Amino acid sequence: MLTILVATVSALGLGACVTSIAYRSNVESTYPAAGKLIPVDGRDVHVLRQGSSGPVVLMIHGASANAREFSWTLAPRLESEMRVLMADRPGHGYSERFEGAEQLGAQARQMAGVLDALAPGEKAVIVGHSFGGAVALRLALDRPDLVSGLVLLAPVTHDWGSGGAAWYNSLAAPPVLGAAFSQLLPLVGPTQVRGGVGSVFKPVPAPEGYYENSAIGLLFRPENFRANARDVMALQDELGAQSVRYPELTIPVIVFSGSQDTVISPKLHVGELKKQVPVELVALPDEGHMPHHGEGDAVATAIRRLALLPETR
Repeated sequence: MLTILVATVSALGLGACVTSIAYRSNVESTYPAAGKLIPVDGRDVHVLRQGSSGPVVLMIHGASANAREFSWTLAPRLESEMRVLMADRPGHGYSERFEGAEQLGAQARQMAGVLDALAPGEKAVIVGHSFGGAVALRLALDRPDLVSGLVLLAPVTHDWGSGGAAWYNSLAAPPVLGAAFSQLLPLVGPTQVRGGVGSVFKPVPAPEGYYENSAIGLLFRPENFRANARDVMALQDELGAQSVRYPELTIPVIVFSGSQDTVISPKLHVGELKKQVPVELVALPDEGHMPHHGEGDAVATAIRRLALLPETR
């Protein structure tokens, strides 16, 4: 009986591995790397670029996403007058992962390296969505010489207390169990997310073609999913240490926050940030966690305003 059980489990594991290899090949063919690989500290950061002149804007995506999140939302609104850089965070999209990459300081160093390479001697407006907001804040804290202002979209900024980590991240993050569990993701993940993507946008509907246009399918490559899980599982402690430094910020900070956000609590994040930093808050009563979709024009206007401030150029 034990022999049969072991053989069955082994066969399922082998099948999952074969499926994940086939899935990787297919999804990378569908959504190939479309940007430039920038070496930073010996690791490549994948950067999409739109626009050839004007002030620099660096956009940092959130959890479960990649740089294409902005390539069809905000970048087209700005590319005629700015140089828009959209970077995959370490282990996401086509950027390399490395030991310790779950630390916000490590991710901020990779983003700083992109600016050092592509806009040497210049300051940039940094745009961060959700988890990317935490990285944007850390970049401004650690490398103020690179940052002229922040535009934060539904940012995660503070230790939120209990809960908040989805069960699948808890399973995918550990070294051994996570490696095995993540091999199963291509079997069920894409279908589940396609069906549930609307929950991130509530109360507004998800834009047509969101899954395809943002290349969400890249998430379900096993190592990509594990990188995301490790980021999420480490985030609370990272923010607990980082948030005490926010009063150091002296640059303009604009925050777009959807009052109907069901992914994070605006009160626990934006509300706490406002106590530490003079924030220009744009409260959106009818938006959820994705304000750059429903309020893209307003977000682009805010970016443009910070990028063109004489004192920040």
